[in-house]
Amino acid sequence: MALEKKGSLDQGPFGIEQDDGWRPIAGTTASNKPLKNYGVGLLGYTWEENGPSTLARSGASPLAEEVEKLASLPFVDVLYIRCDWRDIQKQAGRLDYDPVWALTLDAAKRHGKRVSFRIQLSSPNFQPKEIAMPDFLKGKIPMVNVGKASRGGDIVSDFDFMEPKYDDPVFLTAVRELNDLLARDFDGNPLIEFADLMMYGFWGEGHTGNVPNPFADYATAARTMMAMTQLQLDIWKKTPLAVNTQPDISSVGNREVQDYCIKAGCWLRTDSIYVEEPIQIHMISTRPPTLPAIIEDGSFRHYKLEGRGTEVDSAGLLSTEKYMLHALDVGASYWALWTEGDNLAAFHRRNPLGFDTLRSRLGYRVRPSWVWQRIRDGKDELIAAFCNDGVAGVPGQLHVAVRSEDGKTLASGTLDSGQPFAGRLRQASFILPDGYTGKTVHLTAKLITPAGMEYPVQWSCAQATTPDGALCVTLKMREDKGWRKGV
Repeated sequence: MALEKKGSLDQGPFGIEQDDGWRPIAGTTASNKPLKNYGVGLLGYTWEENGPSTLARSGASPLAEEVEKLASLPFVDVLYIRCDWRDIQKQAGRLDYDPVWALTLDAAKRHGKRVSFRIQLSSPNFQPKEIAMPDFLKGKIPMVNVGKASRGGDIVSDFDFMEPKYDDPVFLTAVRELNDLLARDFDGNPLIEFADLMMYGFWGEGHTGNVPNPFADYATAARTMMAMTQLQLDIWKKTPLAVNTQPDISSVGNREVQDYCIKAGCWLRTDSIYVEEPIQIHMISTRPPTLPAIIEDGSFRHYKLEGRGTEVDSAGLLSTEKYMLHALDVGASYWALWTEGDNLAAFHRRNPLGFDTLRSRLGYRVRPSWVWQRIRDGKDELIAAFCNDGVAGVPGQLHVAVRSEDGKTLASGTLDSGQPFAGRLRQASFILPDGYTGKTVHLTAKLITPAGMEYPVQWSCAQATTPDGALCVTLKMREDKGWRKGV
């Protein structure tokens, strides 16, 4: 028997000298059906860096109706809000959320979705008219002129961008208060999937495009951004934070922040996929198996039916679909959609391959592939080989219980963190009490996160499960034929 941690299952290996007879009694095969498990899914944006959907911004459709469109899409699992700091705080000591927050939370509850968000401390989108920081902080926190974005690249301006002085004590104090208030409302809330780490620069992605950063030198920048990272990690105890994998093009210490966050258990995120640098693809694809990755398409996120993004390659794939499917190559857990509910629905109707393939492979997809019954020291023992048909590891520990038909727990425990890894198996043993030979038992699973949060897990098997997600297994009588002796 392998050494076990407290609450951990014996995970083998299980040699022939350990049994007095064995036989396989159940098995499952992979399913491609979508699952509603925590830690995996498609993100529908109810609000993005420019605000809500185009129809809502123009006044052609009420915001509530646009949120409802997204929430009712069957392929959307998580509703996501990306807004400026000014959209949730108007004065010190309290938060005043834009109406999109209440609409999103309500829609998520009604439709069985979950919610994630990012608060942007800086954004170029509304400059020079508005900055991301709330009005009540203007004049209290110095702003630094970082110049025009006119040397090529995706961001070009005929005006000077302004960035907050991140190392100003008043700014850091205000960021701490912002996180304290947000965590009071959302940390450990089971409706909240994750929150993006508040990082430096445009959209909180760790860069300011092709304009300089506002720091005096690299040491000051790296020290400041590490301090801002640490204060967030200290505040958010249960809801995971996702760190952006943007390379350090603005020389503000991204690598130090990313390395520290990965070691602290933060999830990873990129806001584009196919057009990213090799280092960013490397970071995501070689991350620890317990850390989910959130992938967004920075190029074809409007899901147009004509024009850019609908070019067809030699395999018959649209450019949009090709970008989407690359998320699987890095072992993604999430694919981020955008705000346009009508576009998403129409694109999926005409081009279902991308969405349907992602929903059948993203993240972790676990099932008991083999179940054996053994006779061990006079007891009935079940050994299950759990298979992960997904492209990512389990974001925590998989807790498995064997229960009687009346709900009594007969044996239970956890697999090692991240197990089973993507495309791999992990075996575990369950010693049953006397009296269950020939009876039916139920195998159920839940996820326990590193912070101790618990979420039910649906088995990803083609075979039938009970309404509460259990796989039924009937033990054999010891008088039945078919038993094999280990020695």
